[in-house]
Amino acid sequence: MEDSSSKPAKKKVVAVVGGGLVGALNACFFAKRGFDVEVFETREDIRTAKIVKGRSINLALSHRGRSALKHVGMEEKIVSQGIPMHARMIHSLTGKQSPIPYGKKGQYILSVDRANLNKELLSAAETYPNTKLNFDHKLQDWNAETGIMTFVRSDGTKANIEADLIVGCDGAFSAIRKQFLRRSRFNYSQTYIPHGYMELTMPPINGEFAMKPNYLHIWPRNKFMMIALPNLDKTFTCTLFMPFEEFEKITTGDEVITFFQTYFPDAIPLIGVDALKRDYFRLPAQAMVSVKCSPYHIGDKCVLMGDAAHAVVPFYGQGMNAGFEDCIVFDEVMNQFNEDLSAVLPEYTRVRVPDDHAIADLAMYNYVEMRAHVNSKWFLFRKHVDNILHLLMPKTIIPLYTMVTFTRTRYHEAVKRWQWQDKMINRSLLLCATGAAFGGSYLLIKNPPDISKLNINIEKLWNRFLAFGTS
Repeated sequence: MEDSSSKPAKKKVVAVVGGGLVGALNACFFAKRGFDVEVFETREDIRTAKIVKGRSINLALSHRGRSALKHVGMEEKIVSQGIPMHARMIHSLTGKQSPIPYGKKGQYILSVDRANLNKELLSAAETYPNTKLNFDHKLQDWNAETGIMTFVRSDGTKANIEADLIVGCDGAFSAIRKQFLRRSRFNYSQTYIPHGYMELTMPPINGEFAMKPNYLHIWPRNKFMMIALPNLDKTFTCTLFMPFEEFEKITTGDEVITFFQTYFPDAIPLIGVDALKRDYFRLPAQAMVSVKCSPYHIGDKCVLMGDAAHAVVPFYGQGMNAGFEDCIVFDEVMNQFNEDLSAVLPEYTRVRVPDDHAIADLAMYNYVEMRAHVNSKWFLFRKHVDNILHLLMPKTIIPLYTMVTFTRTRYHEAVKRWQWQDKMINRSLLLCATGAAFGGSYLLIKNPPDISKLNINIEKLWNRFLAFGTS
């Protein structure tokens, strides 16, 4: 009789719901581990679609995202298709441009095209023989106990699929997450910020970039702002972030130009008067939502990743990077527990929830920094102080942006360390200021000025002031 233990174990089936950025990358991670992977996407295949629907805010790829891409052999290819941005370029009302570096020399983030990145990841997933991509499959229902899912195609036909693990990567309005909402002790919140966004295009001038390409350009105007990221076709994608009521005040093409003349005068000749009048009304301002939830799993059957677990507003440039890091963190936990899903899923929730909640809060904070704080002399002074201290004590003082963007320091630990550093630096600056004040007072007491000379100087100044007033 043949020993049953000698039979090869049946491969587990992983169903990835959502063929966006995180879903496609996850498919690569699971396929690389040897699972049978099926990806289900509501939309048609964007690689062959004539019109690609969905968001188009440019993406900023940084260390966390690159680490995940490197794990599946995609880093070099994606980096070669991006444009390095070494600093923020601040545009004042007068048109003056001032760079604020992101980090040390040689550190940069990459401007990458969302649609192109998604296409590359889908194609990479498809190279694995144990991966199947299913487009035009909309999730209708699923069962957390059995792992059976029902999908509906655009022609009305249905498909029932059974999986050992369901991975919900279907975005901020996740159909997978709806099942979580029916269960006890699932925490969920969503917050729409009062600001919307609108995209405009800045074309090339004589075949070249209209502005310096290796920067993330920002026009900070306190209540609102515009940013511009470079594209490979020499265009810039400009995104205007503003309260909805401000968008609604502008109803004619002439009002658009008046608004830009008031707040973004240097951008008008670069975008074009006719293009501004046309593109401003092409689509209404879009909303931005922040989603928090926990836990991220149900038993050993389902787990949420990416925006389905933690949609964030785009102001820290970490939405995609956090989603990609989800993939690598899950992979690390799989190694830790030898792919025992009953242990992996709860541990993933325990490890990941505090970090994703931390980056959601940081993204909200960074909007205030980008549209208002960068105009502050104190903010710029503190940036210089932080950078100098980081150069002198690179292991003790690390700027928050550096920890978030150029390392894999856990998000919530980066926040704790930043708060401690901020308190210590502010106290040190206060002590220095107090010391300087006491020192100055001591010198004045030790070497008092000649009062008679001081009176003469004051009298001279007063006489000059009176003469100026009567002239």
